[in-house]
Amino acid sequence: MNLRSLPDRKPFLTAALAVVMLAALAAAAISAEPRAKDLFGAKKLPAVVPAQSFGFYSKGCFAGGVALPMDGPTWEVMRPSRNRRWGHPAMISLIEKLSRDAVADGWPGLLIGDISQPRGGPMMTGHASHQIGLDADIWLTPMPKRPLTFAERESMSATLMVDEKTHLVKDALWTPQHTRLLERAASYPEVERILVNPGIKKKLCDTVTGDRSWLRKIRPFWGHDYHFHMRIGCQPGSPDCKRQEATPADDGCGKPLAWWFTEEPWRPNKNPDAPKARDLLTMANLPRECQAVLAASDAPSLAAVTYQGGNATAVAVAEPQPTEPAETISSGNAALPAAASAFAPTPKIGIPLPRPRPGN
Repeated sequence: MNLRSLPDRKPFLTAALAVVMLAALAAAAISAEPRAKDLFGAKKLPAVVPAQSFGFYSKGCFAGGVALPMDGPTWEVMRPSRNRRWGHPAMISLIEKLSRDAVADGWPGLLIGDISQPRGGPMMTGHASHQIGLDADIWLTPMPKRPLTFAERESMSATLMVDEKTHLVKDALWTPQHTRLLERAASYPEVERILVNPGIKKKLCDTVTGDRSWLRKIRPFWGHDYHFHMRIGCQPGSPDCKRQEATPADDGCGKPLAWWFTEEPWRPNKNPDAPKARDLLTMANLPRECQAVLAASDAPSLAAVTYQGGNATAVAVAEPQPTEPAETISSGNAALPAAASAFAPTPKIGIPLPRPRPGN
């Protein structure tokens, strides 16, 4: 179009310029808003209110979180400087339970990766999810026989279980205990999904015999070749937690798994330099309750909100299931939830889950 041929082109150009200027001003205003990841990443302690998750796993926050201790008889926390050992009390309780059950099954103990930040929300680096206290990464490397030093926890690499060229499990590294650990994690009704590398899913599909119903919870996804990602469902008392879709009823070993062994999933990202969602999220993008979560008073101390299981006093473990939905979080202090036993015996089970998408 030739603008010179248009009559009254001056008003047209003026209007067009105004639109451009308004768009620039809007973009500047958006960029001036604090990023949610900076706000949540700055919080060192949780909000001491009844435990609730708000929003979805990849866009939300949570309150009433508790910390998994750095050391336990059957687990150790890795990468402690990240301060990501926080979760909904139900998740922290389940991790401790899994660690005990796994040892009883023959696994030496769990190395725990990222769970969530003290109040959830987007993280400075890494995950898109882990925002509402219901996700946890567990290494596929067994816990060593001796305690790890702080420096080792910061620098020690997990074991890469999958060949990067074939996307298949390294058979020399995979053991029946790995299978048993994943089966145990999938056996808990609270667990809705376990994300693993597609090669690990294929290994399970090829080798698990007998009851294969638990395989439907094992979902293939990029990365997850050093660890598996355990996700539990929205918990009672969190009416504003958004549930995920249910997994298919079959074992997931058919055509959807075959797709992962074609070229398509591994093609480089067409726009690798595009900003990540966590870099764009502001508080306006998160559930409105997350503003109150940020404003709530800090816990009085780390010790007051650290999980203590076993024979010790349960400072903040899973709350009893309420008969009424919990009230929306307020910004003031509240008493810690009443403790509930997380140590019921688990039935025996028979023997018969990081890197992003390429270019991202």
